[in-house]
Amino acid sequence: MSNNNTIAGWVLAGGIAALGFSIVSGKYFHAGKHERPEVMGYVIEGVESSDGAADTGPSIEALLQTADIAAGEKVFGKCAACHTINQGGANGIGPNLWASMGKPHGHVAGFAYSDALKSVPGNWDWTSMNAWLTSPRAYAPGTKMTFAGLGKAEDRANLMVYLNAQGSNLPLPAAPVAEEEDAAEEGAEATLEAGPEEEASVADESNAADE
Repeated sequence: MSNNNTIAGWVLAGGIAALGFSIVSGKYFHAGKHERPEVMGYVIEGVESSDGAADTGPSIEALLQTADIAAGEKVFGKCAACHTINQGGANGIGPNLWASMGKPHGHVAGFAYSDALKSVPGNWDWTSMNAWLTSPRAYAPGTKMTFAGLGKAEDRANLMVYLNAQGSNLPLPAAPVAEEEDAAEEGAEATLEAGPEEEASVADESNAADE
């Protein structure tokens, strides 16, 4: 009986020693190593979330000054599945857009506009049309319009001048004064940065012209 107890004791002690060795060796061999996170992912520099951000660059008023009607017609191709734009054209999934610029929201007779859009006050001017084309759902929450919007301000400007040329002819908004002043300042800075050699060259050309 005594021998059996002694053997059992040695077996138990051996098990405890083995468990302790396993813990110590595990800590030693994993030292300095990072555990794999539960959620894998990597940050990509320069990529923003899909929530979007405000447009950077020239304002829509500035872009409208040089917008291209032909380019706008190409952009309208994205709208053509739902809209016609010819004079007297039929309504489709969306209303006919002939002479829509300057008209009230929901002006096409016989088309079933959503209450969300009909409740928006005012007319389709440059500001409201730009906001609508940026995000119809944000402009008129609850609208039946499923188009997500045009993210590029240049596309919106080109499309608006094309729409305006189809029976509307609203005057373009005035170009922003601040942006004109910035352009003038950049030109003045470029002149001031001209080196002595460039100034001498201009003077020589001027003298030659006088001769």
